[in-house]
Amino acid sequence: MAMISVRGLKKHFGTLRILNGVDLEVERSQVVAIIGPSGSGKSTVLRCLSFLEAPTAGEIYVDGRRMGYRDNGRRLPDAVLNRQRAEIGMVFQSYNLWPHRTALENIIEAPILVRRTPRDQAIAEARSLLDRVGLLAKQDAYPSTLSGGQQQRVAIARSLAMQPKVILLDEVTSALDPETVHEVLDVIKDLAQEGMTLVLVTHEMAFAREVADRIVFMDEGVVLEDAPPEAFFGAPQHERARAFLAKIL
Repeated sequence: MAMISVRGLKKHFGTLRILNGVDLEVERSQVVAIIGPSGSGKSTVLRCLSFLEAPTAGEIYVDGRRMGYRDNGRRLPDAVLNRQRAEIGMVFQSYNLWPHRTALENIIEAPILVRRTPRDQAIAEARSLLDRVGLLAKQDAYPSTLSGGQQQRVAIARSLAMQPKVILLDEVTSALDPETVHEVLDVIKDLAQEGMTLVLVTHEMAFAREVADRIVFMDEGVVLEDAPPEAFFGAPQHERARAFLAKIL
């Protein structure tokens, strides 16, 4: 059973059609990079996967369970939906850390409040995660004192603290200085090597080629190509994909 299964996903905002029927399968421990021009619907796919946006149509299954709805099509109660969301880590380009809380406090809050993790255990696990992303020495630092790369690594640690089944990463390096991009990419590489299921939207083509098992190319709200990195970057099949790569490579 695939970790993520998306069937006929559509998302409309009024008359604006963002997703026009996306089908996607992501196997366990697989890394899938979604690429494509701005406005193609890449980030909206992630927001629907995490149910931050409710799909207009289509079905999303994570680890065999339908996201957001019962099998009869009825919307899940918010409490049940929130438990589903807790199994999906989401890391944004804007970090979204609490500015009035330290790095450690940012990480322990959700496990304590959502998973009812005892505080001492949450603190021990948070320190382990900060060490994992190379920031244990910054556990008492506030976000305003951290670089963009450091804040993003705290955001990744915060996501890992919920022990998610999959992590979604939405352009997590786009707001970073070139010198700090590698800090975050190295953490993502480590997660991939450890077998975490990852779906990432990125403009970092070299990174996508190195770390991803599959490249999904989108344009105008649909998937136009889905292939291993060497096949996609070496000989893309769709004319739109060839034109896209010709502009950015």
